[in-house]
Amino acid sequence: MAKGYSARRGFSNGSGAAMKQAAMQQQLAKMQEELTKKQQEVEEKTFTASVGGGAVSATVSGKKELTALAIRPEAVDPDDVEMLQDMVISAVNEALRQADDAMSAGMSALTGGLGLF
Repeated sequence: MAKGYSARRGFSNGSGAAMKQAAMQQQLAKMQEELTKKQQEVEEKTFTASVGGGAVSATVSGKKELTALAIRPEAVDPDDVEMLQDMVISAVNEALRQADDAMSAGMSALTGGLGLF
C-alpha cells in the first residue's frame, strides 16, 4: 500500500491537507471574483486613439466595440482614399490595443504574474 493512503481518506496527510485544500479553494474563489470585477471595470471604460495629427480618431469600449469614429474634413481627399482608409485602420487598431493592454494589466495585477492571462 502507498504511504499516506487510507481507504477512508484516500491519499492525504490527515485533516491538515483537507484544510489546506479548502483554504486554497476559498482563495481561488476570491481571486475569480476579483478578476470578474476587474474585467467589468475595464469593459466600462473607453479608449481613444488619434492618428494623422488628429485627422482621424477612433473610440472603442473595453468590450472591444467601435463606439465612435471622427474624421476631420481635411483628411478626406478624393484622390487619396487609401490614406484615409489606412488612418482609420491605424486609429481603430491602436484603440483596440489600448483596451487589450488595460485588460492585461488588470489581470496581471490580480494574478501576480502567474502567467494565467
